[in-house]
Amino acid sequence: MPKNNVTVDGRDLMISRQINASPEKIWRAWTTPDLLKQWFAPKPVEVTRAEIDPRPGGASNITMRLPDGTEMDNPGCVLLAEPNHKLVFTDALGPDFRPTGGGFMTAIILMEADGEGTRYSARVLHKDEDDRKRHEEMGFAEGWGQCLDQLAELVEK
Repeated sequence: MPKNNVTVDGRDLMISRQINASPEKIWRAWTTPDLLKQWFAPKPVEVTRAEIDPRPGGASNITMRLPDGTEMDNPGCVLLAEPNHKLVFTDALGPDFRPTGGGFMTAIILMEADGEGTRYSARVLHKDEDDRKRHEEMGFAEGWGQCLDQLAELVEK
């Protein structure tokens, strides 16, 4: 299995890898709720509800169930959607760019055709280094890494 590359750049966390699937397959896995449910949470956490409207201002909401039964709702807003290439979303805004008064990250997902596959990268922006450190301590490398492994497994089938 290819290795995930995790790096820190100031206030940002990044993870990338080569995936042996087309950008179209990866885009579909990001923007189709039934597929998103299959890979978006690190096991044993499960996604019980997935909503994504891949257009600027579209809703992004993932509900996860932890092993103890606790459910976590993660609402957000799509900022940019370039099919098969780039998806940008944030938890600082709700649908139609409505401020939520909270949130702590913006994610930039890139899918770049590369030979027979795709160079996939996710850059997660934080407002300050404290938020970045908190996200690292929450298990960014392990959690986003496991999700990326699960995404690759799904689209490489």
